[in-house]
Amino acid sequence: MANVVEKFGLRPYRKLDGTPLVGAQNRYTIASSYATAIYQGDLVIPVTGGNIERHTAGNSTSVVGVFNGCFYTDPTTQKPTFSNYYPGGVAASDITGFVVDDPDAVFLMDADATFARADLFQNYSVTNGTGNTKTGISEVQLDVGASGTNASFVIQAIDISQDPNNSDVSSANANILVRINKHFYRDGTGI
Repeated sequence: MANVVEKFGLRPYRKLDGTPLVGAQNRYTIASSYATAIYQGDLVIPVTGGNIERHTAGNSTSVVGVFNGCFYTDPTTQKPTFSNYYPGGVAASDITGFVVDDPDAVFLMDADATFARADLFQNYSVTNGTGNTKTGISEVQLDVGASGTNASFVIQAIDISQDPNNSDVSSANANILVRINKHFYRDGTGI
């Protein structure tokens, strides 16, 4: 049966040792007026100045984790705003992003093409899709065409979903369990 086509970025699933992830996340700041939107499920990178920004495809910078929403004071209404995504260009001094940053976290992710069992344990890049402004959810996918053993690829495929609607390796868009391969807290290089 063909897989359900659904783009959702990286969705927290469990820890690498099989234990539940239990929703753990940490706070990070986003610079006032940072222009790029960041959606729930997008990878984020640390940048100088103590902030985070959206990871883009082909970027070999270490990832700090997966974005899970944000809080800021709306500059127009002056009201506290919680959102699934950061819309970009918000001129506020209190933009806080929530990030699932556990280096041992495992995420569920949709593949952009047919993914064979033999493709497991390789490293991959992600596509550069933006997100959905209605839901605030990312539309990045595992980029099946950008893979190999190169350590600069940001994610690593570790298993295929057990969901019968999304585990067909003979058709596109199987859901794959991945871990962050190039994690900032494991890289040890700093910025």
